[in-house]
Amino acid sequence: MTVARSTGGEPDPTSALSTKHLPGAQVRDLPAPPNQTWRVIGPGLVGAGVGLASGEFILWPYISSQIGLVFLWGAVLGVITQWFLNMEIERYTLATGETALTGFSRMWKHWGLVFAVMTYFANLWPGWATSSATMVTYIVGGNVTAIAIGILVVCGAVLTLAPVVYTALERVIVVKLAAITILIVGAIIFAFTADTWRGLGSAVTHLGRFPDLDFALMLGAIAYAGAGGGQNLCQSNWIRDKRFGMGAYAPQLVSTVTGKDTGAPSAFTFEPNESNLTRWRGWWRFANIEQAATFVLITCFTIGFMSMLAFSTVFGRSGLSQDIGFLQVEGVALQDRIGPWFGHFFWVIGAYSLFAAAMGIIDYTSRLAADLLATVYLRRRGVSESRAYFWLVWGLVAFGCVVLLAGLNQPLVLLVISSCVSGVMMAIYGVLLIVMNKRSLPVAISIRRFRTIIIALAVAFYGTLGLITIFQQAQKLFD
Repeated sequence: MTVARSTGGEPDPTSALSTKHLPGAQVRDLPAPPNQTWRVIGPGLVGAGVGLASGEFILWPYISSQIGLVFLWGAVLGVITQWFLNMEIERYTLATGETALTGFSRMWKHWGLVFAVMTYFANLWPGWATSSATMVTYIVGGNVTAIAIGILVVCGAVLTLAPVVYTALERVIVVKLAAITILIVGAIIFAFTADTWRGLGSAVTHLGRFPDLDFALMLGAIAYAGAGGGQNLCQSNWIRDKRFGMGAYAPQLVSTVTGKDTGAPSAFTFEPNESNLTRWRGWWRFANIEQAATFVLITCFTIGFMSMLAFSTVFGRSGLSQDIGFLQVEGVALQDRIGPWFGHFFWVIGAYSLFAAAMGIIDYTSRLAADLLATVYLRRRGVSESRAYFWLVWGLVAFGCVVLLAGLNQPLVLLVISSCVSGVMMAIYGVLLIVMNKRSLPVAISIRRFRTIIIALAVAFYGTLGLITIFQQAQKLFD
């Protein structure tokens, strides 16, 4: 139910939202938080599931194969830092029903475009689909290019034919997490030794110590444990589609083929009265717990156990690579230790996990851009987010297929940009989150001092990492 704006001496709840580039907000009551919390758990699962990709399957296990489990504390630190970042992204959407990207565009019209372009540069190359296809060839053979193209087409079909896109993605991710859980149980039973469990304790006894390993590699592993870059921003879009907070009033992203297309998203806000603030506290508590119990715990749990699996099988082995070939060596080691069936099982889970990651990456890259186009640039033309999303998904799929068919390798310049972009992006939008959540929201629900300090420290960390990466990549370009 729409309620009238404040009158008398009370401030207008819409006054803090800038209307220079976008329409103002509608005032409505904040919906009540859920009674059955399990019904709305999901965005954290999706964030964890999409983020469990090459870093969790290759980078952290590779580090553990070189130095043991002494650096796992870094993964916990990185994931908890991203939890704070995700919650500030979610804060704005819970309060307004708008995505954080749209909120940035209220501050300067083209901020959203900056982040969308950076996300595309990071994800334009079909690396995750190729990695998944490569793992399939470990099991059944075949042509990597043909399998990767099939993966891209399946991803595009699922994302554009499902009546509600988020629901389809969530189901794919839930299957992925269940499969990883089965793999971990099998590893505990068949692969882990007493030395593996003793090695896990070293992650605690070496807390805060940096081992003798490439410093930039370790900083990158901490920064991108779980998610990173544009994926964190999409947490905003996912909670809106799950109907969190004021997102209950926003249209869901649906298929233009099988679903009912909707108009452009709008902004909403609520009177900061006692009733709404009580509901806000309920939503804020739930959102924090949902992220902690899903994104944080699942990501840390998976990184830890995949690293333990690598430690128990290939620790101390020389000549290991930091690419998909690492998983082939690990699978062969599992075959030798446990039996051929377990190595193949490992590759099956890995192939599906990277397939689900590829789908999630196509989704959030296209979702961020579609929201931006429908809300900021094409609103007056009546282009819906769902329609923009349809064409963006298939554009990304088509580009990937052309690249694969042409047999091209990733251009060095694009590789350099994608290597630098995530840290720089996170540093920039960390600053914008602090400013936006202080200025654009009522004082009663704005960001507090403690969280401001945490985000500021994260900005310093991600900014430093971005500068280090830029310096290193620039040296490679001119060598």
